[in-house]
Amino acid sequence: MQQPLSINRTTALAVAALVLVLPLSAVSCSAAEKALSCANTAVQVTTHVAQLGEAFNNADQDPAAAGQALQNLKGDMDKLGRNSSDADLSNAIGDLQTQIDSVQKAVDNNQTPDLAPLGSAAARVSKVCTG
Repeated sequence: MQQPLSINRTTALAVAALVLVLPLSAVSCSAAEKALSCANTAVQVTTHVAQLGEAFNNADQDPAAAGQALQNLKGDMDKLGRNSSDADLSNAIGDLQTQIDSVQKAVDNNQTPDLAPLGSAAARVSKVCTG
């Protein structure tokens, strides 16, 4: 039996706090907008990974929830791709995409996916976005 996915909520809160204290005067407006967008999307990624874990834990009650959570993560990837001019972010996005694909493959094969690597990849994206 798979253990429930535990996403570090502290990471999401740290990202949100960093966004609020981002020193906009130290960077150009365009760079600040990209950083803010990246941080906001990183929070969404963390939330959607947590929702995916909850969906798999409650699959007997709402089988479609996991599919919706995967779609949300794929949408997050599109948003992150707009900020991927940074090499570290591009690598983190690539790792996250690999994990999303792995989860999708498991779902397609009617298997229970291992969500721990997905959570780790999401945490890496958050770390890169918050500098």
